[in-house]
Amino acid sequence: MLYTKKRYLTYIFITLFTLIVPFIKVNGNHLLLLSFEKLQFHFIGLVFNINELYLMPFLLMFFFIGIFAITSMFGRAWCGWACPQTIFRVLYRDLIENTILDLGKIKNKQKHADYSNVQNMIKKIIAISLWLILSLIIATNFLWYFVPPEDFFIYMKNPAEHMVMIIWILSIAGFLLFDILIMKEKFCVYVCPYSRIQSVLYDDNTKQIVYDTNRGGKIYNNGEKTIFNIKQWAQNEECTTCEACVKVCPTHIDIRKGLQVECINCLECSDACSIVMGKLGKKSLINWGSTNKVLNKLNISLLTSKNIMYAVALITSLIFAGIFTLKKENIIINVNKTTKLYNIKNNGIVSNNYILTIHNTQDKTYTYDIKLLNTSDFRVKRFKPITLKGNKKAKRVLIIEATKKLSFSNIKDTTIKIEALIFSKEDSKINLTQKLFFTYPKDIK
Repeated sequence: MLYTKKRYLTYIFITLFTLIVPFIKVNGNHLLLLSFEKLQFHFIGLVFNINELYLMPFLLMFFFIGIFAITSMFGRAWCGWACPQTIFRVLYRDLIENTILDLGKIKNKQKHADYSNVQNMIKKIIAISLWLILSLIIATNFLWYFVPPEDFFIYMKNPAEHMVMIIWILSIAGFLLFDILIMKEKFCVYVCPYSRIQSVLYDDNTKQIVYDTNRGGKIYNNGEKTIFNIKQWAQNEECTTCEACVKVCPTHIDIRKGLQVECINCLECSDACSIVMGKLGKKSLINWGSTNKVLNKLNISLLTSKNIMYAVALITSLIFAGIFTLKKENIIINVNKTTKLYNIKNNGIVSNNYILTIHNTQDKTYTYDIKLLNTSDFRVKRFKPITLKGNKKAKRVLIIEATKKLSFSNIKDTTIKIEALIFSKEDSKINLTQKLFFTYPKDIK
């Protein structure tokens, strides 16, 4: 099977997966969702509050180290096989323009349709219209990773009340129109920073698109093309100089010149060469392999010291992410003092006021209460148990007072540390110890 067909199958899988993921739930929670509205991050069915995003750094480390590792081992596999930019360009150029509307030639991406022809102009308008519809679908799908579909469709019943969401969709769709119709592959060549990073990650063991000069001969010498006609060959070089690999390249380069920053590893040049050389009973002169394997004929193992270090870093990131996932809080508490430091009653008893926020991170309904630990000098004066549904939070006033007149200092106010236990009445395992700071006034003479 040609690499192009394999890429198309990969694109179909990625597209379907991306469309379906927002609708997948595990234990009632989304597979992947970052909700700014609810300040939650859903990951593989687990829900993390904004205060629990200590997991995120390790996931980001895994993501970026993973990209570096893949690039070091397999070149720009991401660019040619999974990058949204590449997939969208294939959708528009190869599917809509070339296959459906027959505006161009898939086997010659260097030529463009003649739009002086009225029929072709109408086809171009149809192509742009189809891509506009797809852009709106893509933008909506992207938003579903931040606004869950069940909420999105409710919001769309009254779009005027959710104009920020509408503006985001239109902005993303507008960017996709500009990117795919105007920027095209120039985005990969001039804008994308990844193409600049990948060159420093390559070595002679990195799998990349390599033209086999041992078989095909050197087409370029010091960056200048030295051969234009097959009759000029003096030896048994196999390259027919048919230029099929050049015509099919979406970024308009000649891979026979060597590794270039514009190459996105789509392997269409390899397929084109396979077809031409296949008619001669030979294998393609353009391969996806390392310089050492293709040109130097060395057997290279993936277990190099660099790749092992990448593997260690990736595994370490996953281990830490797993550890912090297991430490997910069953309840999240936030205690803030009010602006008034303390109150003094006529009998000299001192009290402090607090605002207590309780967030039930579970899916079930629980009733929460509070008690003070290891102290007889203070007690809870005012607090009513809170019943919270799953993934809900509430604020309540908490008043703690001294049980008697105390004496600490006649020079300044004293801060006393008090431990409070917030617990669920239904499940004793759901509890959290919180430190409170009680301000007691200096002794009055």
